[in-house]
Amino acid sequence: MSWVKNTFSSSIGRKFAMALSALFLMFFLLQHFAINITSVFSAEVFNDLSHFMGTNPVVQFALQPILIIAVVYHFVMGFVLEAKNKGAREVKYAMNKGQANSTWFSRNMIYSGLVVLAFLALHFYDFWIPEISTKYIDGDMSGLMANGDFRYYEEMVEKFHDPLRTGFYVLAFVLLAMHLLHGFQSAFQSIGARHPKYTPGIKKLGNIFAIAIPAGFIFIALFHHLTSH
Repeated sequence: MSWVKNTFSSSIGRKFAMALSALFLMFFLLQHFAINITSVFSAEVFNDLSHFMGTNPVVQFALQPILIIAVVYHFVMGFVLEAKNKGAREVKYAMNKGQANSTWFSRNMIYSGLVVLAFLALHFYDFWIPEISTKYIDGDMSGLMANGDFRYYEEMVEKFHDPLRTGFYVLAFVLLAMHLLHGFQSAFQSIGARHPKYTPGIKKLGNIFAIAIPAGFIFIALFHHLTSH
């Protein structure tokens, strides 16, 4: 236990733990996208998949708590690491012009992270809190229905009808892409996946993931916004 405590209290340990939480969140992002993209092609399939995820006990009572812990840990630790490294980074920048040796994305992860965090708060408010309230507080599973069918698709379309909410979603995913462009490769490096043979491939995969997944979410938001009018 003391080894675990010392590991996670050290700078390297904190970065390692943050990288693990980032990888888990990226897996969740991919899974979330795989379900949401079906809403473009079939409301029925989207409803069925959403209902399965929303009622499966493994998802609800195992993966969902882990996800919430990972989200909280990742962002809290990101702010902590930023605060701890700020002074040292400013000194290094003054000595060796660090801005010339690092990308804009890597120097502004905290800002893109804040917008992504605000997006997650809105997303929880829009979808997660009403569902939890219906299922576990009201205890009325019929509240998940609308016109004889599950209301997941109907709720999504309704949320994206608002141009301001849709615009914020688009902005959040643009900044998420910027966050991922640095964060994907950084997460793998923090867990030791750095090798001249594999790093270029990881970087290329990270760039594809960072652009394609947020772009996919933007497409979903704009599709439902434009087709709901």
